[in-house]
Amino acid sequence: MNGLGSLSSYTVQSVDIAHLIQIALTPIFLITAIGVTLNVLTSRLARIVDRARAMEDVLRQPGHTQDGRDLHGVLSVLARRARYINAAITLITLSALFIALVVVMLFVNAFLRWDLAAFIACMFILSMLALAAALTAFLIEVRIATNTLQIGIEAAARHEE
Repeated sequence: MNGLGSLSSYTVQSVDIAHLIQIALTPIFLITAIGVTLNVLTSRLARIVDRARAMEDVLRQPGHTQDGRDLHGVLSVLARRARYINAAITLITLSALFIALVVVMLFVNAFLRWDLAAFIACMFILSMLALAAALTAFLIEVRIATNTLQIGIEAAARHEE
């Protein structure tokens, strides 16, 4: 009978662990999505930095005859865009870390039988807030890039007239 009791408790624990893994998979998929978004953000930042370095090289050339105001203006816009992308990268990384804490705390809560429900909920809420803030910073950066592009097109159209 004693062996049967431990088999029964083993089965319940296995079912509990399987259920816990199912619950933990949803936040893990969110981490995957955040990783893809982080890849996009870092690629945008790399392109901004490369473009800024190329413009700085043009400004440093001894034969550069322009007064450089146009390039300095573009560099200023690129610096603004880089700050927003950097903020988005920081926030989305924090979001992923909070989600990772949620997964860890789900397992700690299950195995140690601590009441971490409020902590887990707070970490998830913080993760969503950080994700929303990161996406907002990304949206602002895209808007800056788009508005700068439109201004460039309008200026070229006026120059052709």
